[in-house]
Amino acid sequence: MLLGISLAYFMVLLDTTVLAVAGPDLIAALPTDVIGVGWATTAYTMALAAALVLGGSLADRLGADRVFRVASAGFGIVSLACAVAPNLGTLLLGRAVLGLFAAGVVPSSMALLAALYAKPDDRTRAISWWAAISGAAMAVGPVLGGWLVELSGWRAVFVINAPLAVVVLLLCRKRLGVARHPRVISPIPHLGLAATLAALTLAITEAGQLHWATAFGAGCATLVLAAVTVRADRRSVAPLVPDVLRRNRPVWSAFAWGTLVNYALTTVLFAVPLVVAEGSLSVGITLLPMTVLVAVNPLLTGRLVRRFGPLVPIRLGFAAFAIGLSAVAVALMGDQRPVVLAAGLLGCGLGVSWTLPPLVGFAVSNAPAGATGAVGGILNAMRQVGATVGAATAGAVLTVQAGGVVVFVVAAGLCVVGLLLTVRVSSPGSS
Repeated sequence: MLLGISLAYFMVLLDTTVLAVAGPDLIAALPTDVIGVGWATTAYTMALAAALVLGGSLADRLGADRVFRVASAGFGIVSLACAVAPNLGTLLLGRAVLGLFAAGVVPSSMALLAALYAKPDDRTRAISWWAAISGAAMAVGPVLGGWLVELSGWRAVFVINAPLAVVVLLLCRKRLGVARHPRVISPIPHLGLAATLAALTLAITEAGQLHWATAFGAGCATLVLAAVTVRADRRSVAPLVPDVLRRNRPVWSAFAWGTLVNYALTTVLFAVPLVVAEGSLSVGITLLPMTVLVAVNPLLTGRLVRRFGPLVPIRLGFAAFAIGLSAVAVALMGDQRPVVLAAGLLGCGLGVSWTLPPLVGFAVSNAPAGATGAVGGILNAMRQVGATVGAATAGAVLTVQAGGVVVFVVAAGLCVVGLLLTVRVSSPGSS
């Protein structure tokens, strides 16, 4: 069943990485521009971020296995709908719905892993395999996406999800009977989070186009919506963040790390295909130094976690990511681009594969009883917030001169911040 759970997450990640190399074809076919491609990415990540906490709560309330199966089936069906979208507006709607189903897959898969592997060592090994199998989407996605785009255009990248969903459902036929934890679900905070992310994305996008009046208005709306959402969440009978997690410092540290890692990762996946300006398949091959490591290295990361604990590989990962992103920025300024770019992408691959598996295990290990679904939802919601802001920022900045260098320098700086945030964190099991 571990294979099926991992393939489901593979499918969710594949939908992001496959689309990454389809940007130029999407621009030509619909037609649209870099901003439109950015919205095609952020429509998915915004919906995913806004609904992940809800997905975690549903997994705890209705049973992780039930939510997992329904969400996986819905993901495959809606992917086919995206493949036949006649225009950008329809595609954006489909991508948003796709993000909602993905929000059911991710936290329920983490809850299933926690139920299948109760012992910490077994769970660490399982998460390592889960990260490696799902991380293969990073390796396969850009190359497969590039091949599909050159063969049949951007629509083909969505068709691939349907057979994957069927395989997931076949591998996960067995019912686990995961314990349910009844919870009231309040829609207002979730809607507020979605509106806040949409306003923030609009503000960043408009600022990148130098539409300052609209950007200012959207920025003010973001602050107001954020304040209203926080206030509504505190008064809600079913808050986004359960009371048992509000003062859990290790868990919140993992949330912050996940946000920064996904910001940096999305910057690479979104910006490199547009900056390098090569064919879709060539871009996929260019990304291989990073994506192959993301698929292979988590197994070695698991050994580091078992020997040194989770904080050592997390620190190594942020350091490697900062160095790698800096090298990519340098590659975009000089004549040695292929060599330096490959070296930089290797550093980024080490960064992702050293940070994500241990921070997932760190968060789950510090989750109170009955809150693993909520932790999984919040963790992945924060990661998608990072992805949403990363894609929006890259899409906006790439429209200005030397924007390709700027987006990578900013991402490198944020990874340095992530490294500094690990200094005062306790080991798993403490709070």
